[in-house]
Amino acid sequence: MSNEAGTRNRLVAVTLDEASIGRGSRDQEHERAIAVYDILEANSFALPGYDGGPYALHLALVDNRLCFDVRTPDGEPIVAHHLSLTPFRKMIRDYEMVCDSYYKAIRSASPAQIEAIDMGRRGLHNEAAELLMQRLDGKIAIDFDTARRIFTLLFALHWKG
Repeated sequence: MSNEAGTRNRLVAVTLDEASIGRGSRDQEHERAIAVYDILEANSFALPGYDGGPYALHLALVDNRLCFDVRTPDGEPIVAHHLSLTPFRKMIRDYEMVCDSYYKAIRSASPAQIEAIDMGRRGLHNEAAELLMQRLDGKIAIDFDTARRIFTLLFALHWKG
């Protein structure tokens, strides 16, 4: 990728729709903040067939779908993609259970138990990233690490707090 494409094919802002999300627990808010920070530090994001960018992304839940509202950095609308959450439901439930176990474990479990739970958590997170990349194929081009971070934000949207 050329340096110009690397500058253009990226997100420079990510916001979450407060009406869709609500406030979460301290752990949830921490995860959201880290995911937004991480995605802005390093990401690959492009719209196939669109010679623009960089982009601002606003994520929201609209009619039980995840809305990727893609805009220019100054807020001009480019495109909005609505993604059904149905294929993610079981994965989100499983990830929530593993995360709950992980947060409980880090307070009292042995390092080996924490590591085992964390391996399961990372595995589910990776599966979700792959699914997200498949579901966005042809609409939004993202790399694996960006997909992982966007799944974290998807999970944050699921958590009503």
